Amino acid sequence: MIEHEVRTYKSSENLPREEQLAWKIASVATDPVEVEAEVTDMVINRIIDNAAVAAASVRRSAPTHAREQAQAHPTEPGAPVFGLAVHETVSPEWAAWANGVAVRELDFHDTFLAKEYSHPGDNIPPILAVAQHKGIGGKALVNAIATGYEIQVDLAKGICLHEHKIDHVAHLGPSAAAGIGALLQLPTEVTYQAVQQALHVTTATRQSRKGEISSWKAHAPAFAGKMAVEAVDRAMRGEGAPSPIYEGEDGVIAWILSGPEARYTVPLPGPGEAKRAILETYTKEHSAEYQSQALIDLARKLGGQIEDVSAIEKITIHTSHHTHYVIGTGSNDPQKMDPTASRETLDHSIMYIFAVALQDREWHHERSYAPERAARPDTVELWHKIVTTEDPEWTRRYHSTDPDEIAFGGRVVVEFKDGSVLEDEIAVADAHPLGAKPFAREDYIRKFRTLAEGIVAPAEQDRFLELVQRLPELSGTEVRQLSFAVEGLEHTGSKGIF
Repeated sequence: MIEHEVRTYKSSENLPREEQLAWKIASVATDPVEVEAEVTDMVINRIIDNAAVAAASVRRSAPTHAREQAQAHPTEPGAPVFGLAVHETVSPEWAAWANGVAVRELDFHDTFLAKEYSHPGDNIPPILAVAQHKGIGGKALVNAIATGYEIQVDLAKGICLHEHKIDHVAHLGPSAAAGIGALLQLPTEVTYQAVQQALHVTTATRQSRKGEISSWKAHAPAFAGKMAVEAVDRAMRGEGAPSPIYEGEDGVIAWILSGPEARYTVPLPGPGEAKRAILETYTKEHSAEYQSQALIDLARKLGGQIEDVSAIEKITIHTSHHTHYVIGTGSNDPQKMDPTASRETLDHSIMYIFAVALQDREWHHERSYAPERAARPDTVELWHKIVTTEDPEWTRRYHSTDPDEIAFGGRVVVEFKDGSVLEDEIAVADAHPLGAKPFAREDYIRKFRTLAEGIVAPAEQDRFLELVQRLPELSGTEVRQLSFAVEGLEHTGSKGIF
């Protein structure tokens, strides 16, 4: 890996294109490096993972409305949309939109946490949609997805967005554009312009994940993917973009991030170096914000040791800065303690999540969020006894790159009314690569089967799984079949502009 220093330059300094971060990203995308076997296997796993969570969400409001919007833009050859017959194709940017919402709706696919947070599986819908529209085969698709993951992970390692209240999808626009550039084997110049354009139009605030969280949380990454497709299309036609988008005097670093004096270091593969970043990412066993994954596992364990939760006086979760301030009591969001809050809000409330997981000793993507579950009096009482606090050691471990130290969990102290105390801690989720039960291919397949049960017919499940596991050898025609249909899928009949 090469460490690239990135800073603001005055317009009079005339920073050469080859020294700009967007050009370096484009150079990685256009470097024809062979994809390693274990990377290929993980790409397959994550396509399965995306399809699993899309199946579980396909009938929910946001994916349904996004699908209805996409259906207003039929195109041949086009790309399929989750839930519809694979021959019912739409324009690729709209397929990226609809499929992106379905994948993101339940907050249940993969994650990477570093200086910035990310869900790199969000790269798959736009890259796959373009491959399907253009009739591109599986081998090129694998390389493109590996590229999208590489760029998003590397940006997340080097540039923190959330400290400036910028949403993490600002790293997704460039990574998806880079992945599409790799897919289409575009010149570095074209990919460079697309990366810059994609960043320019996908930079938004984090209010989508603050206060009363709405369904836009699921739409935001899908919008970034849609914009990436459009950015590449414009660049291919010869159109340019704001340049240099990162380093410019009025660019992202100078006015949106840490300012003209700031220095960022972004690691990127050198020429001829394999793109392996997907192997550093991890999926979710539970449908909730990633920092809750390990704590759900710990709550299930502690639940088996507590006979009477009404005997609890207080629960304190000692954890990282991010967990405390984003999904904990440090957020100062009263909505996170509200039994009538939206599902999107509850999945960003570790207080609610920990209470339910402790009581039920499980976490379910539907039952655990049901309004009647959230309103249960004994749950509300327990929920309101839970507080979080930042522990500097857990924050340090959160940002560590040492496998022996890395941690996304916390230490939990349960105080009982009789004065006794129960205490335990967990570093990473069971499903994490460093966890007690790391996810493997059979786990991804089980997750797909479980979430698709009663939604996707068994024969259709079989067809999809058989196809995706042959990904590197698939023809362009076969890649177009990488979706699933849902029998009897109903629509809302809602009306918008189109």
